[in-house]
Amino acid sequence: MSPADPAGDGSGHRVGYVVKMYPRFSETFVVNEILAREAAGADVEIFSLRPPVDPRFHATLADVSAPVTWIPHGGRKVADLWALLAEGRRRLPGFGQALPELLAVEADAGAQAVELALAVQERGVTHLHAHFASVATTVARLASVCTGVPYSFTAHAKDIFHADVDRADLTRKLTGAHHVVTVSDFNADHLRAICGEAATRRLHRVYNGIDLDAFTFAAPKRRAPTVVAVGRLVEKKGFDVLLHACAVLAGTGRAVACDVVGGGPLESDLRALARRLGLDEVVRFHGPLPQGEVRDLVATGSVLAAPCVVGEDGNRDGLPTVLLEAMALGTPCVATPITGIPEVVRHDDTGLLVPERDPGALAAAVARLLDDEPLRVRLASRARALVEEAFDGRRQASRLATLLAEPEPAGTDAPRARAMAALS
Repeated sequence: MSPADPAGDGSGHRVGYVVKMYPRFSETFVVNEILAREAAGADVEIFSLRPPVDPRFHATLADVSAPVTWIPHGGRKVADLWALLAEGRRRLPGFGQALPELLAVEADAGAQAVELALAVQERGVTHLHAHFASVATTVARLASVCTGVPYSFTAHAKDIFHADVDRADLTRKLTGAHHVVTVSDFNADHLRAICGEAATRRLHRVYNGIDLDAFTFAAPKRRAPTVVAVGRLVEKKGFDVLLHACAVLAGTGRAVACDVVGGGPLESDLRALARRLGLDEVVRFHGPLPQGEVRDLVATGSVLAAPCVVGEDGNRDGLPTVLLEAMALGTPCVATPITGIPEVVRHDDTGLLVPERDPGALAAAVARLLDDEPLRVRLASRARALVEEAFDGRRQASRLATLLAEPEPAGTDAPRARAMAALS
């Protein structure tokens, strides 16, 4: 790496990734992205706003080279907070411009922004990238104003769709960013609709990628009649619909099994529903599993089901990574046409789509795949080709490096512009 290119990937940056919690068992896409960028030569440091709480970790974490800093969270004494603000005033060129906003957000977020800004200054970070448009981007943006270092972020699902999303705050974040990434065309259209063209002129759709070398394709010619579902046990995953579909299949006398992988707040409700439906011998709840074990289950199943729904609070999935993984492995997918899913599961081409909250339609699609081996093979082959074309992690890393290397767009928000001027 040359002094002019500290990132080593042509972008000329040392990138500070800002996430709410690292590592997080359910957010494999963050690790995938960092690994792909590191493989391309990027210089990355990770800043986590919360300590990890998950009891298990995926093996791929060991491959991440980036150092991790956990920014202190909560429990600050008043004297310590005042000392931190005083240090920020002394050392950060944009602190005065940022102060009104630092005081307007929750005290912990404001303190973490100052802590992050000081770390950015000390470690030569030249760009901040946050995942999710919520607290991680709040902290990254305020640290950006404090330092003049540009920021970007990736918008996913709950952070833009949930009923509690503050549109004015989201618009402010879009407007001030060097660039903004979102994971599907559906998401991009949604952001343009709620925030306007002016706020979204820096917006780019970049699909999440996966490491294709880790997902060996096998045509689904002879597999056990098993349906696999993977995800957090929350409303938007639609796993209650899947259980009702399994009851429909079992009611016809069909020998079918269902493996549900994941944990979450609805686990006890889903287990109770399975008992009421008489599915004790059909459905197996595995809880959270390491990525390798998930991959083995998906690779041996006949169908991957993702019956996602729009939750009562507006929350929904963006584009589940497990769909990409199943398609890469050669496991046919049945899903619903929610958000960006139809961009990857194309009906009767790369998978099957059914209406949301329709157990009968889901059961019929699963039965069709279980009974029709040529259909399974055709869909799986087409799905693998699409993933190779559009969802390769190397492609994602290259696109992110290109965005990072682009010059600062016109119309940078005034507080950060003044901080940047103070650095020159």
